[in-house]
Amino acid sequence: MGEDSPRKTAKLEVVEPIGDRVLIRKDDDKKQTKHGVLLPDKIEIPTITGRVVAVSAKVDADSNYPIKKYDRVLFNPKHAIPVEFDGDNRLFVIPVDDVVAVFRKAEE
Repeated sequence: MGEDSPRKTAKLEVVEPIGDRVLIRKDDDKKQTKHGVLLPDKIEIPTITGRVVAVSAKVDADSNYPIKKYDRVLFNPKHAIPVEFDGDNRLFVIPVDDVVAVFRKAEE
Protein backbone atom coordinates (compact mmCIF):
# COMPACT_ATOMS: atom_id res chain seq x y z
CA MET A 1 0.00 0.00 0.00
CA GLY A 2 1.14 3.53 -0.70
CA GLU A 3 1.86 6.23 1.84
CA ASP A 4 -1.52 7.92 1.15
CA SER A 5 -3.55 4.80 1.95
CA PRO A 6 -6.92 5.51 3.62
CA ARG A 7 -6.10 2.80 6.18
CA LYS A 8 -3.13 4.78 7.46
CA THR A 9 -4.89 8.17 7.60
CA ALA A 10 -8.37 7.15 8.77
CA LYS A 11 -9.02 7.78 12.44
CA LEU A 12 -11.59 6.08 14.63
CA GLU A 13 -14.05 8.80 15.67
CA VAL A 14 -17.14 6.95 16.93
CA VAL A 15 -17.70 3.71 18.80
CA GLU A 16 -21.22 2.44 18.12
CA PRO A 17 -22.40 -0.64 20.03
CA ILE A 18 -24.22 -3.30 17.99
CA GLY A 19 -27.09 -5.58 19.07
CA ASP A 20 -28.24 -5.55 22.69
CA ARG A 21 -25.32 -3.47 23.95
CA VAL A 22 -24.47 -0.04 25.29
CA LEU A 23 -21.17 1.84 25.58
CA ILE A 24 -20.42 3.04 29.10
CA ARG A 25 -17.68 5.24 30.55
CA LYS A 26 -16.96 3.78 33.96
CA ASP A 27 -16.84 6.22 36.87
CA ASP A 28 -13.49 6.70 38.57
CA ASP A 29 -12.68 4.05 41.14
CA LYS A 30 -13.27 5.28 44.66
CA LYS A 31 -10.28 5.00 46.97
CA GLN A 32 -12.13 6.28 50.03
CA THR A 33 -15.69 6.03 51.41
CA LYS A 34 -17.80 9.03 52.39
CA HIS A 35 -16.77 8.44 55.99
CA GLY A 36 -13.04 8.43 55.23
CA VAL A 37 -12.33 4.70 55.22
CA LEU A 38 -9.57 3.93 52.70
CA LEU A 39 -10.36 1.11 50.28
CA PRO A 40 -7.72 -1.38 49.12
CA ASP A 41 -6.58 -1.15 45.48
CA LYS A 42 -7.78 -4.67 44.62
CA ILE A 43 -11.27 -4.46 46.14
CA GLU A 44 -13.78 -6.72 44.38
CA ILE A 45 -17.04 -4.86 43.71
CA PRO A 46 -19.66 -6.89 41.81
CA THR A 47 -21.34 -3.81 40.28
CA ILE A 48 -19.98 -0.43 39.28
CA THR A 49 -21.39 2.86 38.05
CA GLY A 50 -20.83 4.74 34.85
CA ARG A 51 -22.32 7.06 32.26
CA VAL A 52 -23.89 5.82 29.00
CA VAL A 53 -21.89 7.19 26.07
CA ALA A 54 -23.78 5.43 23.25
CA VAL A 55 -26.76 3.10 22.86
CA SER A 56 -27.14 0.64 19.99
CA ALA A 57 -29.96 1.27 17.53
CA LYS A 58 -31.61 -1.98 18.67
CA VAL A 59 -31.67 -0.94 22.34
CA ASP A 60 -32.78 2.61 21.45
CA ALA A 61 -35.76 1.25 19.50
CA ASP A 62 -36.81 -1.22 22.22
CA SER A 63 -39.20 0.32 24.78
CA ASN A 64 -38.34 -2.49 27.23
CA TYR A 65 -34.96 -0.80 27.80
CA PRO A 66 -35.38 2.68 29.30
CA ILE A 67 -31.70 3.50 28.79
CA LYS A 68 -30.67 6.67 26.97
CA LYS A 69 -27.39 8.38 26.18
CA TYR A 70 -25.93 10.26 29.19
CA ASP A 71 -27.87 8.17 31.76
CA ARG A 72 -25.91 7.26 34.87
CA VAL A 73 -26.20 3.51 35.42
CA LEU A 74 -25.22 0.69 37.74
CA PHE A 75 -23.85 -2.30 35.84
CA ASN A 76 -22.31 -5.71 36.35
CA PRO A 77 -18.84 -5.69 34.75
CA LYS A 78 -18.65 -9.48 34.32
CA HIS A 79 -19.24 -9.37 30.53
CA ALA A 80 -17.79 -5.90 29.92
CA ILE A 81 -15.53 -5.57 26.91
CA PRO A 82 -12.89 -2.81 27.31
CA VAL A 83 -12.52 -0.36 24.42
CA GLU A 84 -9.15 1.25 23.68
CA PHE A 85 -10.21 4.68 22.38
CA ASP A 86 -8.08 7.84 22.47
CA GLY A 87 -6.22 6.67 25.55
CA ASP A 88 -9.45 6.40 27.56
CA ASN A 89 -9.24 3.13 29.47
CA ARG A 90 -12.63 3.53 31.13
CA LEU A 91 -14.85 2.77 28.11
CA PHE A 92 -16.66 -0.56 28.03
CA VAL A 93 -19.21 -2.22 25.74
CA ILE A 94 -21.78 -3.82 28.04
CA PRO A 95 -24.63 -6.22 27.22
CA VAL A 96 -27.80 -4.31 28.06
CA ASP A 97 -28.87 -7.15 30.38
CA ASP A 98 -25.86 -6.33 32.59
CA VAL A 99 -27.22 -2.82 33.25
CA VAL A 100 -29.03 -3.39 36.53
CA ALA A 101 -30.27 0.14 37.34
CA VAL A 102 -30.61 3.64 35.92
CA PHE A 103 -30.23 6.60 38.26
CA ARG A 104 -33.09 9.13 37.86
CA LYS A 105 -33.90 12.35 39.64
CA ALA A 106 -36.84 12.03 42.02
CA GLU A 107 -39.92 13.85 40.78
CA GLU A 108 -41.42 16.26 43.26
